[in-house]
Amino acid sequence: MVRVFRHYISRVYLVIFLLDCVIFFSAFYMGAVLRFFPDLEGNYAAIDLTNPSAIFCAFMLASTTGMGLYQRVQQGGEAAMLLRVLVSFVFGTLLMGVVFYAFPTIFVGRGVFGYALLSALVLTVCSRTLFLKFVDRQELRRRVLVLGSGNNAHIIQEFEKKESNPTFRVIGFVPMGGDICRVEPHRLCTLEMPLNEFAIAHDIDEIVVAPDDRRGGLAVDEILDCKMSGMDVVDLLHFFEREAGLIRVDCLHPSWLVFSDGFRYSGFQQFTKRAFDILASLVLLAVSWPIMLLTALAIVVESGWRAPIFYSQVRVGKNWRLFKVIKFRSMRVDAEQDGRARWATQNDDRITRVGRFIRKTRIDELPQLFNVLKGEMSFVGPRPERPEFVEKFAETIPYYSERHRVKPGITGWAQLCYPYGSSYQDAIEKLQYDLYYVKNYSLFLDFLIMLQTIEVVILGKGAR
Repeated sequence: MVRVFRHYISRVYLVIFLLDCVIFFSAFYMGAVLRFFPDLEGNYAAIDLTNPSAIFCAFMLASTTGMGLYQRVQQGGEAAMLLRVLVSFVFGTLLMGVVFYAFPTIFVGRGVFGYALLSALVLTVCSRTLFLKFVDRQELRRRVLVLGSGNNAHIIQEFEKKESNPTFRVIGFVPMGGDICRVEPHRLCTLEMPLNEFAIAHDIDEIVVAPDDRRGGLAVDEILDCKMSGMDVVDLLHFFEREAGLIRVDCLHPSWLVFSDGFRYSGFQQFTKRAFDILASLVLLAVSWPIMLLTALAIVVESGWRAPIFYSQVRVGKNWRLFKVIKFRSMRVDAEQDGRARWATQNDDRITRVGRFIRKTRIDELPQLFNVLKGEMSFVGPRPERPEFVEKFAETIPYYSERHRVKPGITGWAQLCYPYGSSYQDAIEKLQYDLYYVKNYSLFLDFLIMLQTIEVVILGKGAR
């Protein structure tokens, strides 16, 4: 890392930051060239581009920084990066509009401004695409030092091994008093200098405090030195929340829920989410109604006109309110004639031929748009479960009831991150992702989930 104004910045992202400075400052000059080409001499020379270029550069750097585009690790991959870039340009455009309105003397014209935005956007996306393609991926991984070598440290070690493309790299584990060592011996670090100096020498981005027993004695003063030097200091739950996009229920305790940020929904957030649900549902209905009509005809052809086209089932909604979810019928009419509720399994013989296709492509979920319009569901949220399953899980799985603090959704974070669940253990795993969504809800996260849902639908991931 490089120390800039007493703050440590990754060398790799310092390069992309400087490249963005050049792109944003030169955007208006490129815009003027594109606007007046080939007659550049008279028009180009008549415009003073220095002030708008400097202002635009400052606004865009503030916007891209605010969107987290210079962090070593960015969640969500290329799709999230593109969305962050687009949002930062929206903010930059709005701010420049305010400046041009307040100071009309520096206005450069709509044509130049439009070409400048287009040039900056194209170059920013191209530079970041090339950056991600050619940069050493090891340099993009957050360098982590773990304080602890017991069970908690072992969980981090196994998680790092399991991840195919981890966004972090554990540099080592520091034994803490009272921990029974459960990590590989060659990964242990012996501190022969103060913790802060060791972290700086090894280019550490983050320290994870993960001893099995904190009463064994933490070097609080040394950890504070690291914090004040610009390194992140997090506990085990926060670490997994960021790296895995879940909240581990096996490490969760009530005080963490009480004092952590999140789990709050303002009136404005509820209003924007409801408006988003209505708009997204109406748009999707307008686009998908021919598909829904063809699906209904296919079900009639296969099962006869006497068989029902739709299937309704009681599910648990927000605050434990019961409602009937509507789906296209994908199973035989007698699928649960014994009255016993059960999950769909791999190659379930109760699924019809049409049903197998519409489940694979998620077409069977489209009628739930009417549940969204009625306000019983949201477009994005935890999947609604049947009361029979919910009652059992709520009795045996800690914090299971917390997933019902928000409306259930057609798609959700757990559906993206975990395959179709059909067991008690699957319910625990999906709960961890649902808790993450409930804690960290934002309109940005909803957009991200919707974008990634497109990939899930196209590739047919997780369907049964």
